[in-house]
Amino acid sequence: MRIRSLLLALVLASGVSAAPAAQDLLIPMDESQSDHLKAYGAVYWALADGLGVDWLLNYRGGAFLAPDTPGMRDELRARGVSYSAASGAEITAEVETPAANTSIVRLEKAPKIAVYAPGQTLPWDDAVLLALTYAEVPYEQIYDDEILDGKLGDYDWLHLHHEDFTGQYGKFYSAYRGQPWYQQQQREAEASARQHGHQKVSQLKLEIVQTIRAYVAEGGFLFAMCSGTDTFDIALSAHATDIVPAQMDGDGVASGAEQALDFSETIAFQDFRPSFNPMEYEHSDLDAPPPQALRNPLTDYFTLFEFSARYDPVPSMLTQNHVASVRGFMGQTTAYRADALKPGIVVLAEHPTGTVRYLYGPVGRGFFAFYAGHDPEDYQHMVGDPPTDLALYPDSPGYRLILNNVLFPAAKKQPQKT
Repeated sequence: MRIRSLLLALVLASGVSAAPAAQDLLIPMDESQSDHLKAYGAVYWALADGLGVDWLLNYRGGAFLAPDTPGMRDELRARGVSYSAASGAEITAEVETPAANTSIVRLEKAPKIAVYAPGQTLPWDDAVLLALTYAEVPYEQIYDDEILDGKLGDYDWLHLHHEDFTGQYGKFYSAYRGQPWYQQQQREAEASARQHGHQKVSQLKLEIVQTIRAYVAEGGFLFAMCSGTDTFDIALSAHATDIVPAQMDGDGVASGAEQALDFSETIAFQDFRPSFNPMEYEHSDLDAPPPQALRNPLTDYFTLFEFSARYDPVPSMLTQNHVASVRGFMGQTTAYRADALKPGIVVLAEHPTGTVRYLYGPVGRGFFAFYAGHDPEDYQHMVGDPPTDLALYPDSPGYRLILNNVLFPAAKKQPQKT
């Protein structure tokens, strides 16, 4: 008995039977990552499986530190995502070094995602839907009925598909009013307006944006691109007037419509002038694309701002990337006039011409982010063009900005900017 006890004491003293040091999995997001976009989907899977993940802001391109489990390894391998075993304690100590502009944000909950998009198939794609599908992040598609039935509270994150909230059908009247898809879009929108007790589509869309604004104020997160951004605020500003030409709704623009705009109702923009011309493919003077001479997919770039990871974690999360400059891309709304931003709006990315490409701001207890342009990997996407194959762009910095927004609501706490 004494011999057994002695042997056990020796084994314990030597550490032979001690459990190996706990390991985590480091998912780098710098140039060493083989598929940046799939990495976001793997992190989302971990959160949905009940695993907490640390987002290492400004560390190796915004890397992730996940628990080392067989399931996590299987998911990373299946998705083709680069990872390595690492000591979580050592990495945490390095990231929390006071002199470094790095920080850790704990991700705990897989956000429930909704995409506001019509059931009708339209002759253009949506970059966010492409990103969610490629990254294998689940989402639910909703539209006017679900929003007005009070379903928004079921979701943590809402994306607005390429939408025209002014009720002008994307300002496609000049070029496409004779196309079947345009006529179907108009018929379905008018039927939905009548169903919900409105005489005009613009009135229905106003109720939609007011409901979405209330959802954000109550703690939701809103993300939109291209014309889904500026038309949101244009509709809110025109709540007391009619800015829609007769070609779209049967009557004309109200007298004094421009003077009747109410910028106290908007969330991002002010002091803009809507376009009242039905033949113009532009909603307002908010849009500020680069001059024609600068429109070159090989030389057009915008720059991400760098924020303090400790003191400004929200913009830091939204701008994590493996590059500081992102290739530009056009859209119906390509960039925003810097002088039209409301106080409190934070610019996340800026074009060399001084226009704004990416921004965010608070609304009540929630946040929104607007990202100008249509498709980060298709410089000038046209109606009818095929969708982008993201398997050809797994390291797209422009698409990474979209997926940063998807993970943002997963943060344990959404701290306010100081």
